[in-house]
Amino acid sequence: MFQDVVELSSFYSSPLGKVTSRLIRRQIKTLWPSVKGMDVMGLGYATPYLKNFRDEADHTFAIMPSQQGVIRWPRYKDHDKDQYGRYKGNLTALARETDLPVKDASQDRIILVHCLEHTDHSKAMLREVWRTLSPGGRVMIIVPSRLGPWCRSESNPFGHGKPFSTSQLKQLLSQNMLSPTRWTSALYLPPFKSRTMLTALLTLEKTGRRWWNQFAGVLIIEAEKQIYAANPVEGSKMKIAEPIAVGTQMTKSSLVTSDDV
Repeated sequence: MFQDVVELSSFYSSPLGKVTSRLIRRQIKTLWPSVKGMDVMGLGYATPYLKNFRDEADHTFAIMPSQQGVIRWPRYKDHDKDQYGRYKGNLTALARETDLPVKDASQDRIILVHCLEHTDHSKAMLREVWRTLSPGGRVMIIVPSRLGPWCRSESNPFGHGKPFSTSQLKQLLSQNMLSPTRWTSALYLPPFKSRTMLTALLTLEKTGRRWWNQFAGVLIIEAEKQIYAANPVEGSKMKIAEPIAVGTQMTKSSLVTSDDV
């Protein structure tokens, strides 16, 4: 079951939510340092992680699953409208995660967050992701880690839905024509809410990555769209002996036996 969009919005507006998005965005930026000239789509509740790309990508928009609900994005005041380029309106849409209103092979990058762990149709959804990705396009999936403390606390969105291990996530992607390329993790301390511990979340992230990496709160994995060739592999054609004219003398070299075929 999907978590309600109002609850997700409330979390990311809180001090803990702002720290959470900041730490995860650092890792996203590490994997995708530039999206210049690309089209970027978010699936799930991805808006806290899309705003870094708005000024750089050609087009950026978000689709929220119908069971989750949708909320307007970007949310800005009237006097801030001039800061958001040519888009002055809403960049989100509501749709079934298994039936995306997006053209085939039209997206260069897709960020999927607060979605895979909730859907009951993971295979159909990942096939839709594959369909909408351009050749060589890549998807980044952010899910709660099975070993981390965040999946055990319902005070944050990563405490809802099904957590994954790295091997489980890689296998699921490979089964749906998405080849895992790189992966990382984030959120190495429990989801504390006190101001002191929020500071610790920011300052001890690098220490956690080094010493207790296996207990990260979220897994972040990048996968590339697989394209299968329809043509046979060169060099696999069977060599057939040249035909001979009727009535001519057959030589041993011109005979075709069953072993030759």
